[in-house]
Amino acid sequence: MMEYRSVWISDVHLGTKMSNADALLEFFKTFETKNLFLVGDIIDGWAMSKSFLWPQVHNDVIQKILRQARKGTNVTYLPGNHDEFLRSFGDHDFGNIKLINTCVYRGADGRRYKVMHGDQFDVVIKHAKWLAHLGSWAYDMLIGLNVVVSGARRLLNLRPWSLSAWAKYKVKQAVNFIGDYEENLSSYARTHGCDGIICGHIHHANIRDVDGITYMNCGDWVESCTALVEHEDGRWEIIRWQPSSAS
Repeated sequence: MMEYRSVWISDVHLGTKMSNADALLEFFKTFETKNLFLVGDIIDGWAMSKSFLWPQVHNDVIQKILRQARKGTNVTYLPGNHDEFLRSFGDHDFGNIKLINTCVYRGADGRRYKVMHGDQFDVVIKHAKWLAHLGSWAYDMLIGLNVVVSGARRLLNLRPWSLSAWAKYKVKQAVNFIGDYEENLSSYARTHGCDGIICGHIHHANIRDVDGITYMNCGDWVESCTALVEHEDGRWEIIRWQPSSAS
């Protein structure tokens, strides 16, 4: 059982077929942490507003988070664009879970990190929300197609490769997204007197230095199954979980 100082997860998209909730449950069973940060898009309100899907495993994820909070883990939920309905509550405490739009986290070494989902810096979300919804629908379709592609590649003994992740990454590049996103968030952290930024949203886990600001993205639990952790000694790491069901 691993022990972490803090764990960050984002973009689980509970309420959709593409959510890899089983893998997240497996990961939850492997660690204990003082702080758990849910960095947005944990629940996919966009998808659930169109059709309701909530299998037992999605409920199990919620119950696991609630149990961690009852056991004393400090749980902080920072809503994203897919669960933006929670933002209407403002800063609020629900039992042992703190709901807040953004916060500052102090690392073991005393450095300060701004924490937020990050959709506020997505030009598509900010200026063309209809396009974001269209992109979300197209991404869901690619996830389904990806199952077929992955099966074919296994039959041909080719290494795993994600069509949907590749396509989404290329689309984001087309709107000069990922690079600008990381730089803009880092600049935002600097203007707020912070040493780094922790976010999610773009389903692209990363730790990098941007002109002296530490940019960290915890990724997603749709395909990459990644989490950001801070060890007790202050080391930062991206955990790339391999689901037991993976072929």
